[in-house]
Amino acid sequence: MSTEYSKDSFLQRIRTIADYQFGAGSGTALFPAGCTFQLSSTGRIRQVRLGEERLATVRAQDGRLTLGIAGAARLAAVLAPPAYRVVVQEDVATFIAAGKNAMAKHVVATDAGIRAGDEVLVVTGDDVLLATGVALLSGQEMLAFNYGVAVKVRQGKGAECFQER
Repeated sequence: MSTEYSKDSFLQRIRTIADYQFGAGSGTALFPAGCTFQLSSTGRIRQVRLGEERLATVRAQDGRLTLGIAGAARLAAVLAPPAYRVVVQEDVATFIAAGKNAMAKHVVATDAGIRAGDEVLVVTGDDVLLATGVALLSGQEMLAFNYGVAVKVRQGKGAECFQER
């Protein structure tokens, strides 16, 4: 017995997850109508793509989204700072954009609502997106600690983010 779902139902489902995880309206901004879906062998959504770019992956263990850099850029455009942002010092920006983890001692500001395990955007002081990753500490802990990894970076934007400046 197989159940088939339409592309519209996948789009509605993935937008609902994004709205839950990042706030109302995030789903529509993050996932436009032209998205394609890569499904698992059981028929569940695994990856959401727009053209060749991966916007997000659905984690199998909890159903939450992990962002690709293209998805993080779309989300950063609609979420007003400081929402889901971790601001780092300018002198480590190139390392983080290259995919290195963000250390707590380099964090200068955060969204106070960030909890450990949240998907976050790592940015510079002037809100240039550097990377996306998972917070290993809460927003308040990132500012209070002077050691350890604050954000485990999944994907950095690369050197092109410095050419935009």
